[in-house]
Formats: sequence, structure tokens, C-alpha cells
Amino acid sequence: MRVIHLITRLIVGGAQENTVASVLGLRRKPGLEVTLVAGLTTGPEGSLESLVASESGLLTRLPALVRPVHPWLDWRAVRELTALFRKRRPDIVHTHSGKAGILGRLAARRAGVPTIIHTIHGPSFGPFQGPLANWAFCSAERYAGRFTTHFVVVANAMADQYLAAGIGRPSQYTRILSGFDLEPYLAAKPDPAWRARLGLAPDDIVVGKVARLFKLKGHDDLIAAAPDLVQTCRRFKFLLVGDGLWRPTFEDRVRRLGVADHFVFAGLVPPAEVPRYIGIMDVLVHLSRREGLPRALPQALAAGKPVIAFDCDGAREVCLDRETGFLLAPGDRVGLRDRLLLLARDAALRGRLGGRGQALVRDAFSVDRMVDQLHDLYTRLAGTPGFDRAGEHQAASRHPARL
Repeated sequence: MRVIHLITRLIVGGAQENTVASVLGLRRKPGLEVTLVAGLTTGPEGSLESLVASESGLLTRLPALVRPVHPWLDWRAVRELTALFRKRRPDIVHTHSGKAGILGRLAARRAGVPTIIHTIHGPSFGPFQGPLANWAFCSAERYAGRFTTHFVVVANAMADQYLAAGIGRPSQYTRILSGFDLEPYLAAKPDPAWRARLGLAPDDIVVGKVARLFKLKGHDDLIAAAPDLVQTCRRFKFLLVGDGLWRPTFEDRVRRLGVADHFVFAGLVPPAEVPRYIGIMDVLVHLSRREGLPRALPQALAAGKPVIAFDCDGAREVCLDRETGFLLAPGDRVGLRDRLLLLARDAALRGRLGGRGQALVRDAFSVDRMVDQLHDLYTRLAGTPGFDRAGEHQAASRHPARL
């Protein structure tokens, strides 16, 4: 069975790490010939291309596939993808990310690919953008949904949102959690030497965040809450792991607020190094307004760290309020401040929430489980004409704690 995965860029990010892990794992399965197509990787977010470059014949770069809307390049990308699919004749085209998802599915349809799968890592439309952009992206997803054989979602919330928008049927959705290498996180420990190297004292309360420094990721909310937190407890330190276009803006903002000494900008960190940083955190916050199911949340829980998240998209499926952390209404900066103060004062509570979270994600988020579920889905879709399995999707609102 020939399978081609397609993604817009291989930057350092959750969707990209998911895609790379899926492709590498599936290539080890008997009877599968798996390749990956991606646009050029540019920007300060870093690159994952080195993880796949050593595999002979795995990666094909498509320069015309770019993230911004660009009519000329978009037309070229569809034309080149159509030609590539016709030449390679895949049994399955599996797309990831918004831009590659739309253009790739259109090209796969034109090339006559029998099975077209799209993974929804995060919503392409929603209240996080203006009405015109929202209408355009929602319309594009509806159109592409007409010739999508099956959707994979990383959180039930994604299926709920797309079904509410009239995209597909419940039986076309399968949730497959975004697996990662659990062992380094399960083994992560507070390292006093690593804390000291980053300018963090042994008794500091380290609030961590792992995300690109970009809009909608929630750094604004954390920075806004920092002055009150620091005034109440001078031991608060904020460790930001990641880089991005908004780094100068955030660095300037913490200076103007007078809390620059309490922030550590770790910069771009290779994925393999992230467990080391999470290990020295006391709590991880993820305040994104747009994300399927942030990988940083289960990664922190695997390391036994409590989490605080805004109730957006799939966050509630792992951030169980008062069980693994605290779930807040989007933009609730007062609640953020109060929960961080509570956790700072109560080490036993931090341990209890983190322990519950570790037990929750230990089995559910393994890479092997993710790859096995994808392989099973491919086999069933390819082997059963008109495959339409009822009951794949369960609404997260009905089973928020079920993984």
C-alpha cells in the first residue's frame, strides 16, 4: 500500500512532530510504502527536516507550497501535487495542516487517489479570526470535506467543531491522540544544576510555557498576570520555551512592566531537549486560543507536572479541572493569577494533580499506539469499499476524561 503524507512546513511544532513521528513509525509497518511531501521550512520556529532527511527517498520538498495565501503559488502547488500523485499512484493521500490540507486534497481528487485522509490538528476557522477570514476558511474546509474519505482528529473537540460547521458525518471521524516518546518525560526530574544554569534558584516557583512566540498562544495573558504575581510572591519565575516572530514584542513588554528579571526566554529548543526544561518547572500553563490538543499539556502531565489551560478546543480532554490541573475560561487572567498563587503555596496539591495527570496520559499518548491506530485505519479504509464505521467519534463534552 502506497501512502503519501503532505504538510505545509516542517517547523518545530505539534502538528509537525505528530506528522514526522507518524511517517517514521508507519514506514516500519510491513506492506506500507510511506513518503512525505512538504513545502520549504522557513522562519524562526526551527526545522524538523533533519529527523527525516536521513531516510532515503522519504522527503520531497515542494517550494510552491507556502503557508500564506498566494494565488499563483497555490495554483502551482495544486498542479505539481496532482502530477506527483498521478506519477506515484498512491493508495492513500494523508494531509496535515490547513493549507496543505486544502490544496493536497484537491490535488488528490484530481489525480484520482482512491482514499483521501485529513488530520485536523487544530481548527482552520473560529472566533480567533475576523468574519471574512472565518467565512473563507470555513467554506474551503466544507468544499474539501466533500471529497475527504475520512478525518483523523487529535481531540474530540475538533470533530465537534467541524460537524457543527456541516463538514462530514460523525462516522467519518476517528480520534487518534497525538503520541510522543513518553519515556524522557516520565523520567524528567528537577535538575538543580540546569535550574542554576538558567538563572533559577532552588526555591523559585517556575511557571513554564512551551509554545511558539506568536499570536493566539497566550503569552500576552501570562505576561499581563506576571506583575501581580511577582508583587505577591517574589519567587515566581516564568520560563518560556520556544521562539517566534513575536519574541522582540514580548521581551519589550516584560521590560516595560518591570518584570524582565523574572522571565527566562529559553529560545528555540530541539524537541529532544524539551523534557529537560519541563523537568525543572513547577507548573506548566498553556493559554492558547486555537489548538487541537496542545502536546505540551500531556507532555507536562507525563512529567508529573500540574497544568493550567484555557478551555479552548481539546484542552479539556487532558486538563481535567481540579484533577490534573485547572481549566479556565479563555482570557480569565484573574483566575490564572489565583490558580498560580494556589499552586505556589501548596506543593502537595502540585504533586497530587501531577500524579493524576501522569497516570492519565501514560498509556494513551504513546507513539506506538498512535502508529498502530493509523495503520489499522489505513487497512480498514483501503480494504473495505465505502468503509463507514459508525461510532468512531464521541463528543468530548460527554466524555471529557475518557482517553
